[in-house]
Amino acid sequence: MMILSIWNLLFLLLLISSLTMFVLGLYTLNMSTSVCINWGLYSWGSSTIDFMLLMDWVSFMFISFVLLISGSVFFYSGEYMEGELNMSRFILLLLAFVSSMGLLIFSPNLISLLLGWDGLGLVSYCLVIFYQNYKSLNAGMLTVLSNRVGDVFILVAIVYMLNYGDWSLAAWLGSSPYLKLGSLLIVLASLTKSAQIPFSAWLPAAMAAPTPVSSLVHSSTLVTAGVYLVIRLGWIYDFWLNDLLMILSTLTMFMAGLGACFEFDLKKVIALSTLSQLGLMMFSLSLGLVKMALFHLIMHALFKALLFMSAGCIIHSSKGWQDLRLMGNCSLSLPYISSCFVISNMALAGMPFLAGFYSKDLILEISLYQEVNMMSVLFLFLSTGLTVMYTLRLIYYVVVRDHIMSGSMNLSDGWGVMIKSTLGLSFFSIIFGASMSWVMIESPEIFLPSSLKNLTLVVCLTGAILGFIISQSSLNSKSLSISFYTFSTWFSASMWFMPYLSSQFLMKIPLLNGGKLVKEGDLGWLEHYGGQGLSESLSSGSENLQSLVSYGVKLYIFVFWALVVMFVVS
Repeated sequence: MMILSIWNLLFLLLLISSLTMFVLGLYTLNMSTSVCINWGLYSWGSSTIDFMLLMDWVSFMFISFVLLISGSVFFYSGEYMEGELNMSRFILLLLAFVSSMGLLIFSPNLISLLLGWDGLGLVSYCLVIFYQNYKSLNAGMLTVLSNRVGDVFILVAIVYMLNYGDWSLAAWLGSSPYLKLGSLLIVLASLTKSAQIPFSAWLPAAMAAPTPVSSLVHSSTLVTAGVYLVIRLGWIYDFWLNDLLMILSTLTMFMAGLGACFEFDLKKVIALSTLSQLGLMMFSLSLGLVKMALFHLIMHALFKALLFMSAGCIIHSSKGWQDLRLMGNCSLSLPYISSCFVISNMALAGMPFLAGFYSKDLILEISLYQEVNMMSVLFLFLSTGLTVMYTLRLIYYVVVRDHIMSGSMNLSDGWGVMIKSTLGLSFFSIIFGASMSWVMIESPEIFLPSSLKNLTLVVCLTGAILGFIISQSSLNSKSLSISFYTFSTWFSASMWFMPYLSSQFLMKIPLLNGGKLVKEGDLGWLEHYGGQGLSESLSSGSENLQSLVSYGVKLYIFVFWALVVMFVVS
């Protein structure tokens, strides 16, 4: 009871904070005002290290939805994590996670932004390895090392911006040609955090975390940090990286959609759908649609959190099963959760008049209206069809299909804490798309031929039909024939071999080289010719003067040949 009271208290605090931030966001948007608070921490010559907080309608709106989803996840965790021994650790880690995201949202300065950016990576590692087993450890290592690549890009950008003496994003005003390298580093860092190609392998692996953490990570916190950073930069800087973003984002969408059609782990299918939607946000940013990307980011956070929480209820009621082939008939045993699951899936697919429709459909139509290369448009609409395809496949496997395992689990909807926590998100996933589109964006007038106007509808209907066909076909049955596992199928189902490449090149090679360096350096040559060997020779007294001279000669020879090798290599 005491633990539940803590969850309820956190839920109320976050809900009140979310409502307050939303009202402030509406006020600053209506008045076109913003407040910037600046603390000067350190001054060195013409450079000043500042801690800055920018409070405008973008940060207020986004943090309000982050707090709303965080409050729902805290309330949801009270029942889902019931019986957990390390409950206090879980609460503190979630609070640190939300605090890091808040610091990132309000920081327009690379110095202060790095605190939230690095905090997200560190706390996400602690949350992924929360269940202590080797699978969680491997997933956590892949997650933290992939995110460290982005941290390095931010650090290099900080060093590069030392040339200008200003680390705020306002330094990019004016689109100076000398800032191209800085913008490239920021975009590369965002690609790692938002898991775009070639850094996509860690996002499905992070599903080793508890389901409430997955709901928070994949909706509004960790994976959205990279997109939000590019949104902040794109508001004031005219990108020269539009073509790069467009190619990588469309390839990511296509790869994630293709992989989700072959995946049987429920949480991994939803994770791949997150990856696909992140690619859509990056694609809209490559077109310069900054407000549309922010709008889709917020709408996606709502229905993706609902989707993960509904899936968590189904997994929790199914005694921990996550395999789609062992699920089915939830429409009878879990009617309310099945309704939330269908609503969130339909919003993800862009069902008219749900939250995802008002942003997704507009991005697709604008892509046909602007000058976009044919290959990107082809991959974009193929990915849209694949999205409808795997969402229909999910609904069929979990909700519609009658299965022998579903009748032996005695599932019950009930009216528990997890059910109540999805009420608000399901309501917002239905009505907030239309209401927020009136507030946040100004819909442009788009004139297209009828063939192009109906292209989105045709692609979605085709994807729905194909999704229903592959759900009932023998290709998705439990006993797949070996001949079906051709190279192309394996290539598509394994995210184009990216998990294998990432685990080998990102983890194995650096760790092996690091172990060799420690063995041959710290525990080898440096034991005799470093500071420890020098101190031992000096402490032995004057009687070992000859050995000291010998030590000096050896050290001189070692340093000399090291310099020669460095000169030859350079």
